[in-house]
Amino acid sequence: MYLNSIQPGAGSKHSKKRLGRGIGSGLGKTSGRGHKGQKSRAGGFHKVGFEGGQMPMARRLPKRGFISVDRAFKAEVRLSDIAQLPVDSVDLLVLLQAGLVPQMTRSAKVILAGSIDKAVKFVGLGVTAGARAAIEAAGGSVAEAA
Repeated sequence: MYLNSIQPGAGSKHSKKRLGRGIGSGLGKTSGRGHKGQKSRAGGFHKVGFEGGQMPMARRLPKRGFISVDRAFKAEVRLSDIAQLPVDSVDLLVLLQAGLVPQMTRSAKVILAGSIDKAVKFVGLGVTAGARAAIEAAGGSVAEAA
């Protein structure tokens, strides 16, 4: 094979539409743009979601709920996941190293999902009321961030 013998596949290349070249071409006069209106003009442009001055769909529909800006920096950890860690004290750094929370996490909360049967000390983590009861029943403790 030589570079001068390479050709595109059959049917893969076709000539560009030539607009405004007379009635016989099928794309003469208005060049396929129809008559009048914003889309027929040169530079005719409107932004995405623009509905010709009518109130756009995104503004007509009701909005519901709230999405926290901080949600990327907060995480929840199951009690059953912590029970599998081979440590006696758990803080945010331990959770990060174990891969239980994403790297961007700044604060974590332990939730009651599963059970724990060993004494573990929790430092600087949020703990739900149910999880706190389960931790203390297993002989563990919860210390607030110092």
